[in-house]
Amino acid sequence: MPEIRLRRVYDPPEPGADGLRVLVDRLWPRGLAKAAAGVDKWPKAVTPSTELRKWFHDGGSADEFRRRYEAELAEPEAVAELARLRGLAGTGPMTLLTAVRDPGSSHAAVLAEHLSA
Repeated sequence: MPEIRLRRVYDPPEPGADGLRVLVDRLWPRGLAKAAAGVDKWPKAVTPSTELRKWFHDGGSADEFRRRYEAELAEPEAVAELARLRGLAGTGPMTLLTAVRDPGSSHAAVLAEHLSA
C-alpha cells in the first residue's frame, strides 16, 4: 500500500519524509511563494471544481460534498490523473498538500483514499 501523507501547504517541507509533494487545491495558496512551497506536482484534474468549491463554501454539507467530489473523480480526465498519481505513489512516499486548516477532514483525505484503493 502506498505511503500517502496529508499536510498543509503552509507547513515547511520535510525533505525525505514528504517524498513527492502534490498540491491538491485548484487555486494557488494565498501569500505562498512557489519556491517556498516545494510543490512537485499540481494535478488540477483531481482537484475539486470551482463550482463544487463555491457550493461547499456557500453552506453545502460535507457528505454531499464528498459524493459530488467522488463523481468528479470518476470523470475520464480525473481517472487518468489518478492512475498517474497511483503509479507515482507506488515508487515512494507522497504528500498531498492543501491550504485547508484540517487536511484530514477535507477533499485531500478523500483523494488519499482513492489513491490508496
